[in-house]
Amino acid sequence: MDKARQGSLFPDQELAGEQAVAINERCQVLTCGQDRTVMVMGVAVAHFRAGDRAGETHAMLSLVRLGHARQIEVSRAFRCSDRSVRRYQQRFEEGGLAALGRPAGYPSGRPRLQASRISEVERLKAEGESNRRIAMRLGVDEKGIRKLLKRLGWKGAGPHQACLPGLEEDADPYLSGQGGVPVQTPSTPRAGPYGRGEAPSQGADPNLSAVQPETLEVAQAAFSFSLDKNPQCRSMDRMLAYQGLISDALPLFASGAGIQQAGVLLAVPLILASGVLDGADEVYGSIGPAFHGLRTTLMTFLLMSLLRIKRPEGLKERSPQAMGRVLGLDRAMEVKTLRAKLKRLASMGRAAAFGQALAKRRIALHGKTLGFLYVDGHVRVYSGKQDLPKAHVTRLRIALPATTDYFVNDERGDPLFVVTAPANAGLTSMLPRTVAEARELIPERRLTVVFDRGGYCFDLFKRLIADRVDILTYRKGAHDPVPEHSFIEETYEASGLTYIYRLADQEVSLCEGLTVRQVTRLCEGGHQTTILTSRRDLPAAEVAFRMFERWRQENFFKYMREEFALDALVDYDTEPDDATREVPNPVWRERDAKLRKAKAEFERLCAHVGLVTGLDTFPDEESLRAILKPKKSKKAARVALGQDILKAARHVMECQKARDAAPRRVPIAQVSKGEVRKLDCERKHLTTVLKMTAYRIESDLFRMLEPFYARNEDEGRTLIQSAFNTSADLEVTDTELRVTLAPLSSPHRTKAIANLCQELNQAPARYPGTNLTLSFQVAGQQPKTGQV
Repeated sequence: MDKARQGSLFPDQELAGEQAVAINERCQVLTCGQDRTVMVMGVAVAHFRAGDRAGETHAMLSLVRLGHARQIEVSRAFRCSDRSVRRYQQRFEEGGLAALGRPAGYPSGRPRLQASRISEVERLKAEGESNRRIAMRLGVDEKGIRKLLKRLGWKGAGPHQACLPGLEEDADPYLSGQGGVPVQTPSTPRAGPYGRGEAPSQGADPNLSAVQPETLEVAQAAFSFSLDKNPQCRSMDRMLAYQGLISDALPLFASGAGIQQAGVLLAVPLILASGVLDGADEVYGSIGPAFHGLRTTLMTFLLMSLLRIKRPEGLKERSPQAMGRVLGLDRAMEVKTLRAKLKRLASMGRAAAFGQALAKRRIALHGKTLGFLYVDGHVRVYSGKQDLPKAHVTRLRIALPATTDYFVNDERGDPLFVVTAPANAGLTSMLPRTVAEARELIPERRLTVVFDRGGYCFDLFKRLIADRVDILTYRKGAHDPVPEHSFIEETYEASGLTYIYRLADQEVSLCEGLTVRQVTRLCEGGHQTTILTSRRDLPAAEVAFRMFERWRQENFFKYMREEFALDALVDYDTEPDDATREVPNPVWRERDAKLRKAKAEFERLCAHVGLVTGLDTFPDEESLRAILKPKKSKKAARVALGQDILKAARHVMECQKARDAAPRRVPIAQVSKGEVRKLDCERKHLTTVLKMTAYRIESDLFRMLEPFYARNEDEGRTLIQSAFNTSADLEVTDTELRVTLAPLSSPHRTKAIANLCQELNQAPARYPGTNLTLSFQVAGQQPKTGQV
């Protein structure tokens, strides 16, 4: 290489300054004639000739890939868009350096749709052919057909096809499922792909990108079958889902050793027993043709919750392949897919009905635990930018934008159902609605509702008792203490424990027409806790025990908040709110603050002359003049003080008139700066119902473990979580899915889980969507009876 040529590669500083293009503070592009040199910190990292498209794009990608510059910086320096940089990256990953030399424009060799065939497309579309069928007949890409129809303004839809696309009329109605057992195609669909009676929305499901609106009605009859033989490669099923031929991919399991977190399969029998899948099938029906359907979505979310993956974003931190092995898929769904599925379910607006369906199944299984219903509100703080109503957050001791949910728990502390309060309504206004829903679920028995002082209202007590609903709550407000000699020591036994209380039992009249039973407990320090109830058939000790068991619900809130992220917002979407809803008037509140300040100043001045006046009996100005009239013997200072008092009195009267002129409550539209909106609670309600279901499943396993683990009350839930996160070996036969868990951290914990496995095996359960019966055991363990 001669000196002139060498000089063009490394120009001097003066020449570089004249022909240099800065990319950022570290990188620049030097131009000398037809040569281009990319410099990073003074070091040449790339060199290409002008017009060398492959060399130029490779230099751009090298800067981005090595972290020397960002996409936007490279695009500005090379005078292209950042979208082009991303397109170059995709080409390089797919075809290497040769793909970077592809010229701009329509790819050569790919057939185009001739203008003379536009009428043919319109004719086929009018006959009801799908975009995919038209593209196949004309030998072009389906995307081209869609764009052409969009340009033509095509909005109509022809008649639907008579059969599923890709299947002939004589197609075999039986196709093999897991284990070689055929799965019969339903002759009539139970529901449409978007639920019963609902119209589909185009593009709502990322897995339905190839399913056109004109074929969605046909897709209602989507089969439940699998064409894949390798459980770790589900390409055929994904193709079927892309064509709209399946509504949910069947789980296919492969034998393997050391499958991560396969211990969570211990929860599958309890998931089936809870009825969550059957309830979802009845309420939602289907979410349309997709690889990840309704069953897979619910199983994914429930197993995520049990594994303490608290948000969909937590899937980014887990291996999709490992999670897929547990679900019977080649890989678990991505974050955006799960969020899209939840959004699809929320758009149906059936979360409340879904929760009620699960509650009915829970009542059918554990109806004896519903003698006492515990009702309390939980405030969920909102941290977004919308202007939402505020609620007092007790644990933070401050009022913040929030939404309030009211939970109903049974006497064991398990949640039954949840109701979202409009505009953070208080317990006194929400309790009748909550009791009405509980009455629909449990119509045949008398209910006893346990709540705290937030629901203390005499009119509410009368209304509930008249509706044959017993109350159990704390007494609120000042009242006379019970003499100490009236207390008697009483005991109550529950769950093998003995509780001792010093109690006084008596009848009290709260107001006209309301006489209830009062049970007072005397604590060691002399403090008295007063309980009111309309139940006169219970021993006083049981009344006290049931009231103090309300802390189970408080512990439930704390556990759910920390372990299941109950307060986590799934979305920040809002919806229009009732503009006529009345809220406190900020003008009245401001004027009331001025009035209190004026009265405080008036009382301060009156104290100097010994004038005592109450806020409710404010003296008029003539009375004040008579009282403050100075005597001849008094000094001029008293005269000046009297004038100040009269001036302060006039200011108090003016402030009071101004405050009384303003209404205390006004419609929210008058005080809102923009459109009146509220937080969209449908998706949050749905995820809360699923997390409650996960908690109930864990609680049922916790109680099943009790006979086998002596420290179950203190460590039972921790042990179950450890078992969920344990790796396991999977062995698949024609009829069984054998799960062999790895030993736990200590022998006694391993033996307890081994006995739990034996207990689960006594009631065989099939994995949802397959004919495989689950069988559990712990490696190297023989189950033994009794606690360890």
